Amino acid sequence: MPHLVRRLTTLLTVPAVLLGLVGTSAATAAPSTSFPTRIELPDGFQPEGIAIARGTAYFGSRADGDIYAADLRTGRGKVISQGPGTGSLGMKVDRFGRLFVAGAAGGNGRVIDTRTGKILASYTFTTATPTFVNDVILGKDAAYFTDSTQPVFYKVSLGRLTAKPQTIPLSGDYQHLPGNNANGISLTPDGRALIMVQSSTGFLLRVDPRTGVARRIDIGDALMTNGDGLLLVGRTLYVVQNRSNQISVLTLNKSGTKGTVVDQITSTDFDVPTTVAAFGNRLYLPNARFSTPPTPTTPYWVTAVSRSRVR
Repeated sequence: MPHLVRRLTTLLTVPAVLLGLVGTSAATAAPSTSFPTRIELPDGFQPEGIAIARGTAYFGSRADGDIYAADLRTGRGKVISQGPGTGSLGMKVDRFGRLFVAGAAGGNGRVIDTRTGKILASYTFTTATPTFVNDVILGKDAAYFTDSTQPVFYKVSLGRLTAKPQTIPLSGDYQHLPGNNANGISLTPDGRALIMVQSSTGFLLRVDPRTGVARRIDIGDALMTNGDGLLLVGRTLYVVQNRSNQISVLTLNKSGTKGTVVDQITSTDFDVPTTVAAFGNRLYLPNARFSTPPTPTTPYWVTAVSRSRVR
């Protein structure tokens, strides 16, 4: 994709600190009712990931890995970091302004200084093929990355970014299948474990971050079909179901072993949303438009929906 000229931006959101492992996924209470409910991204951008923090929202391009920042108040933005030529998928930003980015088929990840665009650290998680490093969550001491085509996840120390990443095999109730497996990742409400959605089965899995042992979360007969990005706010888990064009809303127990589907959120503006971040009483989702052949002039946008219906 040719690099377009994009305008500078700021965004409005300060991530709250959750319990235990958690770092940056919660919403602020700042008002957002006067902000636009649709933000246009550059043509041809092919968005996938989103992170919102410290007044700035960030989006990653599947096309070339560019990182784009946009202002929730105005919708304007620009590229703050040029990509490596491979995709940038799930991302999270910490309180120091460091953006952790999953590197898709490159089998890698990187950390970007959002103030300068400089790459602070790069990781080659695997040289195996296929690989698809899909999403990331920040814990208390480490960042955890999923790989949708390998039966493992990756751990990166937050204390020493130059430390060698660890590869942790998944086991227990996890069964590796053809297609996308471990995709979106979050934390349990008590911060003691990870939550992953397995796209190929629609299962939610509670994963021990030290051993990789996975146990299926009891959500009754519900399946998170087409499960993609996850967002935990308190004990509410939002599960983006991309090609289903909806978000399932679950309430979890403290340990994350059991949950109940309490709502579904949809919008006529959705066109295969992938990931989600919160600001005020809104959820923001980039539309990946997987069903639309990408070209340099294909339009892409972000949709904001209310989360106020969730009790």
